[in-house]
Amino acid sequence: MGASQAAWLALALWRRPVNRAGNRVLAAWIALIGFDLVVKALYFHEPGPAYYKLYRFVGLFPFLYSSAFYVYVRRLTEARALSRRDLLHLAGFLIALAAKSDVFLQPHAAIEAHFAAGARLRPELWFDLFLFGYGLGYVIAALLRVRRYRRVLLERRSDADRLSLHWIDTMALSQAVIWVIATLQWLTNLPYVDYPLIYGAVVLWIFTVGYLSLGQAALPQDPPAAAEETHAPAVASDDARFPHVETRLAQLMEREQLYREPALTIGQLARRSGYPEYLVSAVINRRFADNFCDYVNRQRVDAVRRCLDDAADTRTVLDIAYACGFTSKSTFNAAFKRQVGATPSLYRQRGAGRPAGSGDP
Repeated sequence: MGASQAAWLALALWRRPVNRAGNRVLAAWIALIGFDLVVKALYFHEPGPAYYKLYRFVGLFPFLYSSAFYVYVRRLTEARALSRRDLLHLAGFLIALAAKSDVFLQPHAAIEAHFAAGARLRPELWFDLFLFGYGLGYVIAALLRVRRYRRVLLERRSDADRLSLHWIDTMALSQAVIWVIATLQWLTNLPYVDYPLIYGAVVLWIFTVGYLSLGQAALPQDPPAAAEETHAPAVASDDARFPHVETRLAQLMEREQLYREPALTIGQLARRSGYPEYLVSAVINRRFADNFCDYVNRQRVDAVRRCLDDAADTRTVLDIAYACGFTSKSTFNAAFKRQVGATPSLYRQRGAGRPAGSGDP
């Protein structure tokens, strides 16, 4: 089941036009997992010398999975294409392959004698520690890259939450669960904590990745990570231009209602204001103590409240939220409750019969 699911998912991801560069890395990674599962299914069905070397070979694939996770995240967050330098990410797998070369050089007769004697594979502490340390390092590096990406998104885009790679967290957590099961199987003799449970968890991981990856939003073509590296002039906290910029931003939000644009970016806001982007960013960060995304969402929440206070406005709460620029129900609910202290529905109930424009009690 897992292998067939992996095959269909890999094909769908390879052909999917959204986030093509990253999805093709993910497709190759999932296809590799599918092949791994096929070999494990054959070997567990009839353990013996026929599939022994192939079984030991795919046993080294976790060294590829962790580095593939990092490369996948990097391809999503950067516009840089794969290069020869990326071959360095094969180093862990090649080192492990060299360390286990004696297994693959064994003559077939020796393997048959091994099984005839009833010998079993024994875990090797140094090798497993190397695998866990190597894999964990790549996962941490990938999550740090996602964190930087999110931080820059929040500074530059009002729809940052929709593009924040939340499915990456789920993928990392799922991998951690598989590692925990593998560690328990290695260290303990708990009932049902065995290889079938590990590979059952892998199958669930494939289903999870399929659901999340096929529903992912298109990420910006101009990668936010590149914008983070640009060198903007230093801005003093008492810059004389701050009050003028603040007034201009208030005009754009109150009169032109730019917050209603779902994918508003700080670059667009700066161009409309007539001031440089770095100066607009500095005003938002220092005068409003917000990142750009939170600043725009605050304007949107205020607009939603005005609509909810209007007894003549019979639209649903969600219709109002979308009309005011929100693109996600969860983002809207979280922003509204954080700012107002109540859910949108409760706020509307409390305000029934209240004059339009009055504040929340």
